[in-house]
Amino acid sequence: MKHAKLYVRYYTVLNKLNSRGVCPLYCKISYNKDSKKFSTGIFVEPQAWSKELQKIDGQDIDSVSKNGLLQTINSKLLKIELEMQLLWDEFAIDDIYNKFNGTASKKTLGIMTYFYQYIVRLEGLIGKDIQLSTWNKFKYVHQNLKQFVADKYGKDVPIDKLNLSFLEEFEYWLKVTKSQKQITINKTIQRLRKPIRTAVNDGLINLDPFSNYKAKKVSNQVIFLTVKELDIFESSILIQPRLEIIRKLFIFCCHTGLGYAEMKALKVSNIQKGFDGRDWIVITRQKTSATLSIPLLPKANELMLELYFYKNDGLPSISNQKFNSYLKEIADIMDIKKRLTHHVARKTFASTVLLYNDVPMEIVQQLLGHSSITITEQSYGKILKKQVSREMEKFFND
Repeated sequence: MKHAKLYVRYYTVLNKLNSRGVCPLYCKISYNKDSKKFSTGIFVEPQAWSKELQKIDGQDIDSVSKNGLLQTINSKLLKIELEMQLLWDEFAIDDIYNKFNGTASKKTLGIMTYFYQYIVRLEGLIGKDIQLSTWNKFKYVHQNLKQFVADKYGKDVPIDKLNLSFLEEFEYWLKVTKSQKQITINKTIQRLRKPIRTAVNDGLINLDPFSNYKAKKVSNQVIFLTVKELDIFESSILIQPRLEIIRKLFIFCCHTGLGYAEMKALKVSNIQKGFDGRDWIVITRQKTSATLSIPLLPKANELMLELYFYKNDGLPSISNQKFNSYLKEIADIMDIKKRLTHHVARKTFASTVLLYNDVPMEIVQQLLGHSSITITEQSYGKILKKQVSREMEKFFND
């Protein structure tokens, strides 16, 4: 929507000239054919005021100081106008004045516009507290929310009118209109709820309207290479150089648990001597900003040497898309009936390399960089049960 323009003008009120020969300076703001007048709190000599230049003539300290105050008023008003243009489709002169005057506006933000305000603020944290990829996910949610609100309501919905029904309708719309899977829907709603909690903290709404929402459970199947499949990967040699490089990179990640972003960012400076005198990989995980400290296993170091890591200060570079495409070819060649992606290497590290070798869940959590052991248990709990079952089977076989 195209907004009107705010006009700011100052004028002297001569009929309020006092005994000292100065009169008050007023401000008149005009917006969308409406206007508002208020005192600036500044007094001037009538002959010193330039109506054309909108400033006080003179270079003395008093004149310079008062002109500075006028510029501050001007900047504040224009900033308020810009903020309201970003937040609301429509607003009036009283909204601008009330905001300037510090009076709480009775206007209620809509969910769509408030979410937009949230991602604008979040954008300033890119490279500081969050990654660009994280911000893009919130932006994608806003785009879906905008389309849903337009389809379902035709206009923005005030955040103080939100209820559980709104969220359930949004969930249904994502499933039917966007054909999203439940795991994706759960992530979308999780991201939508964050700015709502912020609105509660900011006092814009009294209670979280979605507090009673229960996300539908999703069966999270962990795909990883078994011991036998990992052995096939490690013992094979591929004729095509491009596939052989991917094979080695994949195995390297199976023995380090590094995600694609960390593998790509790995430098010699990330290899550091640990408390035990051995080499460790110390790197920040881009997804969570957590610092990973992973012991450099012999197999991983062997592959780094083969891939000239120390010479080139990094591993061979390839896009994630091509990496996964080449992995599909390799899986066909090795007759592995699983959909392989780079992320499968991280899962293989946690399960086949660690848990199947009796590494405690707490250690797995630390090596993967999970913020909570609950996250690790949710993903790998079933694998741990298989490990227990395998150990208990010894009693039956005796």
